[in-house]
Parts: sequence; structure tokens; C-alpha cells
Amino acid sequence: MAQRERTAAAASNPFAIDPSDELPVGLQLSWRLRALISTGQLAPGERLPSFRQLAAWAGVNLNTVRAVYEGLEQEGLVVSHQGQGTFVAAGVDPAPELERIAAEALQQARDAGLGPRELAIVAMACASLPVEGEEAPALPDLDEESEAIEVRQELRRQIGRLEAELAAYPRDLRPGEMPTAPRRAEAHIAGVPELEETRDTLIAQLSEARRAAERRAQRQAGERAQRERVREQHGVVDRGGSEQRSVGGPLGRAMSWWRAKS
Repeated sequence: MAQRERTAAAASNPFAIDPSDELPVGLQLSWRLRALISTGQLAPGERLPSFRQLAAWAGVNLNTVRAVYEGLEQEGLVVSHQGQGTFVAAGVDPAPELERIAAEALQQARDAGLGPRELAIVAMACASLPVEGEEAPALPDLDEESEAIEVRQELRRQIGRLEAELAAYPRDLRPGEMPTAPRRAEAHIAGVPELEETRDTLIAQLSEARRAAERRAQRQAGERAQRERVREQHGVVDRGGSEQRSVGGPLGRAMSWWRAKS
């Protein structure tokens, strides 16, 4: 009886990782957390489980969870506070409709006799290709030295990643207080020094935005804790606004399981 109960509990665990899957266990866990954050099931300022707790739920070692959290922090999705834990970054702008869109696409795939993995592969492939009507990326000038081309391409990749991370902090960007790169009077092909200057400026902006987001997250966490204390005194428990979130989909059920275990 006890063994059957343990087996049933493991089967209902939404964070149990499949080690036989072709995706690395760390990537599986990272995607689940990203989905919960991006859909708002985990709200800005909300605390994530401890390393040890999530490692036990997922069936992975502590180093895997630590690497997952570090990756999420590098992307600006979470922030860590020494002695307090890891929290969803205040600058995250969730899109709850993502779960509905994904669920509808999965159902259409099932109706067509297709699996979710094939759907994900084709979706990622389509996303990486130019949209009809958009211009394809310009090919590099073959007359330039290949080394300089590679350096510029790498700098552009770095700039693209930094811009994507910076976009996660719309409420923490204060243009008047941020360092900025000099503006150019006319269009031109940016050289290595200019690209390096732009990259360094974005790094400084991202650092400042993260500090601002951390300060805001700490303030919001304190305000939320105060609200919870007040509500508990009146016999009402507030789980970070969970009563207002959808629990009908798989991500909502995952969070319900999560909170029941916390």
C-alpha cells in the first residue's frame, strides 16, 4: 500500500524529470520554470523553492538546480538574495495567454495524430526562419577580412543577447540615468570599436536595471509579506495572489501541487 502511494505521488509530481528523454535534465527543469514564470503562474517577486526542495521534487542533484537557477538569473528572469532565497525578477512581464495558445496547439497536434515533440521541433524551426515579407539578413561582404567579419558577428550576437535581456526590465530602464552610446548622424556599417562601445554600454545598462529590479523586488516582497501577515490575522491566507490565477491548465495544476507541498 505504501509503495503504491509513493508511486502515485511520484506520477502526480509535475517537476519529476525524465532522465531517459533526449533533452538534458537541466534543460527540462529550466523550461518548466521558464513556462511558469512567463505565464505568470510564478508572479514577479514570488519566491522559488530552495535548491534542496526542487532537487528532491525533480529527482536531480543540487548542482543541476543551482545551474538552472544561475541560468535563469543570467537571463534576468530571477534574482537571488543572500540568505533569503531566489525570487522571480520584478521586471518580468508575464503573458498568461501563452498557456492557452500552447494548449490549443497541442490539442490540434493530437487531433492530427502528431506528438508534442514534433510540434515543438517544427515551431522552433519556423521561428528561426524569416517571416514572409521580411528581408533576409544581409550576407557579409566577402571582400572584407574573414577575421574582422567573425569579430563583428560575435559582437552583434552579444549585443542581441544583451538587448533581449534588457527588454525584460521595461519598468527599470531610466534613459536619463543610464549610460548611452553616442548617436551617429547617418546610417553606416558599424565597425568593431563602435560595436564594442555599444556592447559595453548595454552591459552597464543591464547592470543598473538589474540593481533597480532587485531593489524593487525586495520592496515588493516586504509589502507582500506585510499583506500576508495582515490577512492571516484575519483568517485569510494569501499565497502571492494564487487565488486569482488560472488552475485549469497543466501549469496551473503544477503550481497548485507546488503550493500544496510548500
